Amino acid sequence: MVTTSQKLIISGYYGFRNSGDEAVLKSILTALEEESHRSNVTIEPIVLSGDPESTTSMYGVRSVHRMKLKEVREAIKESDGLISGGGSLLQDATGLKSIPYYLGVIKLAQWLKKPTFIYAQGIGPVNRKMFNPMIRSVFKACNYVSVRDEQSAEYLRGLGLQWNQIHVVPDPVMGLPLPEVNAEEVSSVAVNAQGASVHTKLPVIGVSVRFWESDRKELTAIAAGLKKLCSKKAVHLRFMPFHLPIDEQASRFVMEMLGDLGNKGSEVSITKDLTDPQLMLQEVSNCDVVIGMRLHSLIYAASQYVPPVGISYDPKIDQFMLRLDSETVGNTDTLDGDKLAKTVANLLDQRSQWLKEHEEGITELKQEAKVPAQQIIKYLGRKG
Repeated sequence: MVTTSQKLIISGYYGFRNSGDEAVLKSILTALEEESHRSNVTIEPIVLSGDPESTTSMYGVRSVHRMKLKEVREAIKESDGLISGGGSLLQDATGLKSIPYYLGVIKLAQWLKKPTFIYAQGIGPVNRKMFNPMIRSVFKACNYVSVRDEQSAEYLRGLGLQWNQIHVVPDPVMGLPLPEVNAEEVSSVAVNAQGASVHTKLPVIGVSVRFWESDRKELTAIAAGLKKLCSKKAVHLRFMPFHLPIDEQASRFVMEMLGDLGNKGSEVSITKDLTDPQLMLQEVSNCDVVIGMRLHSLIYAASQYVPPVGISYDPKIDQFMLRLDSETVGNTDTLDGDKLAKTVANLLDQRSQWLKEHEEGITELKQEAKVPAQQIIKYLGRKG
């Protein structure tokens, strides 16, 4: 059987020091590589990135600056197709530029008569109706469409896509493997507020926070909940900033409100400048429970069979927790610190029961996360 080489453009929110989005990229690259080994198709990725040098250095792939239109066009022109995804690319909650940009990249590939693939995207929220016909036009011309939740599929069906045109799959990060390093190497990056290394045998509670409410009431409630938890149990609170540097600022905001917990036997630490997604995944795997505002902190946790405690600022958090047959502990507007403390304490006490109830479902999600790569490689194999 003759092996064919296919160049694939990968478009997404890459090169911005966001561990969750970098994990999406690493997961897509890994899944494509694994699937190519089982087929007669070899993939040569070309990533559109906000920091091409960093992306090339981290993943060993060719990268083009996502905002240099001439370079993007030339890369697409020489490619054999384009992947858009995953993540929440098509949404207008954070501004008006995201949807036109990502649709524009896909449309450019379609104009150049390249096959286009939507890879496990979370669509929405799309609050402005003017975007609907644009999304409909681009997606109907795609060769493969997969989304990461049923709500995204319903939105696309409402635009006129047929049910059999849309695959509902897990987020790609459910399939991300751990790095080939030992735990000691990764644990050494955890430091306390004074910069000293922390090594402890206490139960580890991972904490991923971000700024959201203008009055910071959600972070105040999280701090109150963590203080309440530490008054009942001695734990190690390990803050894990997923989007640098802003999440580190949010983490330290909460850490300052916690004060000194040493007299209660608890420890507080923070991971430092951790941008490699697999090293962050290793950090999460060392936790006993993870409290997360960032979606991918919860996905990391679930993929490593660590109980996640979701705090919702966006429907995508609720949707992911529902896939685990779970609910969020609250949302940023009404979060109750006492409920947060009780939920975490219960999961620490009943972790084996949680695992018994969720292990099979999580394993299925990890396998299903590879489906988009399988479908894309299959298409390219036929084309080749």
